[in-house]
Amino acid sequence: MRGQNPLFRKWAEGYGVIKHQDVTQVRIYGLAETLIKAGKAKNLDEILNKLIAADRLTSAAMWIVVHMTYATRVDLEGRPLAANDFKHAPEGHTGGSLNVAPAYVGYFLANALTGETRSWVMGQGHTVAAIESVNLLLDNQTPQQKDRYSRNEAGLQNLVRDFYSYAIAPDGSPGVPLGSHANPNTAGATMEGGYLGFAEVEYVHMPLKGEKLVAILSDGAFEEQRGSEWSSRWWRPGDSGLVAPIMILNGRRIEERSEIEQQGGTEWLNDHLRINNFDPIDIDGTDPAAFAWAILISESKLEGRGALTLAGKRDYPIRLPYTVARTIKGYGFPGAGTNRAHGTPLLGNPRHDEAARQEFIEGAAALFVPPAELETSIATFNVHAEQNRPKEGDHPIASRNVATPAFPETVWSKVGVDVSPMAAVDRFFVDLVKANPNLRPRVGNPDELGSNQMGLTLAHLKHRVNVPEEGVPESTEGAIITALNEEAVIGAALGNKGGLNLSVSYEAFAVKMLGALRQDIIFARHQKHLGKKPGWIGVPVIATSHAWENGKNEQSHQDPTLAEALLGEMSDTSRVLFPVDANTAVEAMRTIYRDHGTIGTLVVSKRPVPSLVSPELAVKLYETGAATFSGDLAKADVQLIALGSYQLVEAIKAGKRLEAKGIKVAVTIVVEPGRLREPRDHVEGKFVLSDAELEALFPARLPRVVVTHTRPEPIIGVLRRIDGGPKHMRVLGYVNRGGTLDAAGLLFANYSTWAHITREAAKLIGKDAYKVLTEEEVRTIDGHGDPHLVMNAAL
Repeated sequence: MRGQNPLFRKWAEGYGVIKHQDVTQVRIYGLAETLIKAGKAKNLDEILNKLIAADRLTSAAMWIVVHMTYATRVDLEGRPLAANDFKHAPEGHTGGSLNVAPAYVGYFLANALTGETRSWVMGQGHTVAAIESVNLLLDNQTPQQKDRYSRNEAGLQNLVRDFYSYAIAPDGSPGVPLGSHANPNTAGATMEGGYLGFAEVEYVHMPLKGEKLVAILSDGAFEEQRGSEWSSRWWRPGDSGLVAPIMILNGRRIEERSEIEQQGGTEWLNDHLRINNFDPIDIDGTDPAAFAWAILISESKLEGRGALTLAGKRDYPIRLPYTVARTIKGYGFPGAGTNRAHGTPLLGNPRHDEAARQEFIEGAAALFVPPAELETSIATFNVHAEQNRPKEGDHPIASRNVATPAFPETVWSKVGVDVSPMAAVDRFFVDLVKANPNLRPRVGNPDELGSNQMGLTLAHLKHRVNVPEEGVPESTEGAIITALNEEAVIGAALGNKGGLNLSVSYEAFAVKMLGALRQDIIFARHQKHLGKKPGWIGVPVIATSHAWENGKNEQSHQDPTLAEALLGEMSDTSRVLFPVDANTAVEAMRTIYRDHGTIGTLVVSKRPVPSLVSPELAVKLYETGAATFSGDLAKADVQLIALGSYQLVEAIKAGKRLEAKGIKVAVTIVVEPGRLREPRDHVEGKFVLSDAELEALFPARLPRVVVTHTRPEPIIGVLRRIDGGPKHMRVLGYVNRGGTLDAAGLLFANYSTWAHITREAAKLIGKDAYKVLTEEEVRTIDGHGDPHLVMNAAL
């Protein structure tokens, strides 16, 4: 029958550089029979018309890709370009984009064949030219792009000229809605993909039950973050949507062959995949039909295996279908398969090099699709209204809009009692999960949840495993994603944007999550800048077992870098919080979960510390980021400012000594220093305190000593608005002195005890240290006495 159907013969002949291998033809024919039997198509011709259209759309997209790299003009009739039609400095990740074009068209084809809009994610964001080209062809664009980029000559010319134009707007923002990587102007994009390897650890956690996701991944990123090979450990039919991971196996990274290629190519990769409970599916990575077939067969296999497992007929782990799309870097254009295919595949610049210009002209001619034929293909794909489904740019994951969770009644800790802030967080989180059964929970845990005082969470949600161990809080359906790998487990919290998330880590090692966190922060912040706030619930990332309480583990465990680094990001999206006790820790959690599109970094003590803040003050603290804890600002001689729980205790001790010496003191707590900073753009300007609000909390006349959890220097920069210089403000904090010490020892080693604070306060108001400290105390903090005299002082 295949040989008798003229449309099948037409499709089987291919188009330009798009060819169809015999195995693909057989697979497609079998798929067509399945679709017709399932009522997804009326007849074979309906399917074949879509397949024929896919070939032409792929070729046209590749034609646009090479123009985006090299040209300043397009000719819709396919006539050769002249020398001055080419860019002075061609730029682009051309080879990867040429490889992604058939995959992305194959994704659209799968949607058109079944009448469903799947979600998609792409790890290799630098291949955005492929995405933008297909989106333009299929009228799948964001409002920011729709008017500027279209299929007419002017719209296409704007597209190719804007690509790597480095255009800048008067306010310093990008001057065009097109970047080097995927960004919020890219319809359907949910991550930039600039940090390779993180899509790989997030995709399995992305789709909610009933959703479907296609993940386009790269063999280069395979060498990045470990953890993607554990995906079968996490996927569950009871709470996860279908996933179809696809690796573009082109054999090359930037300067040489990929590690997979060096190890043995497809055969080696397939063995690796099988060992890690994947079911490899080999396809021709140059053929959009092969991608569509792989997507649909992957879903069918996974759905069937999931159903059998739920029925008790199969055990975990479920083997995840994993498509390996074999191709060569830059297929379809001169330079394919070489190192230069990664960026600009021609040997020279066509603007100045006649041979390179001819090479471009011949290569582009092989990809050209006549306008009339292209429009017919586009119409064949644009059947969303008839199929009653959204455009691909509005796929479910890109359209997340999750309501603020219902909050349980807060259980406040009694003031004056020592309580572990992490234990209070633990109780709050379990109550929150119970109050929101509609929100799928995910906890990213690099191993130490119990040690970090999250025992209730561990008992309620349990580690997700394939085979639970008796007597251990494990379950096949557990919501805690545990692996001794920070990059892998943060993927669970960041991927689950339709649910309720949390990540808990040692502070020193949470810094390994920084790239993943920054990728989400940047993308969300760009969305806000465009006026479209993300709809996912804020994600608290708790850094505990922190620097000041981890002295026993040597200096590798004493590192406040994560909070310092994330204070450098825009504070409205990267919220860095320093709760000082149990009540402020619980309110910090509420603050982040009330927000949307926010990553909240919470530095929380796990050891019992004094509960010093009343519920009323805890709420007030997060309204402004700071509040007066004790004393009268109007009458104070000096202001002591604390960021962190151990720092607050020392500030209170110092205040008592100063008050005893006749010096009036006001103690102020800062829980969110980002609210106090100088705003860096109009979005952050709406988030930070006004000058009047700042003056009310930090009167300009007052000298002040800041004692901070972090290193002093980053906080000085953040608090620049209240810093009158070293004669007006001193900052104490972690100065990279550590070792096997206890908390008191670390405070002493880093000049942050009450005695050090007291001396700095005295200096600021012109008093001799001996007026506020004993001679022996002064000798001690000068390094000549017994540190325990200061460390153990009870004031």
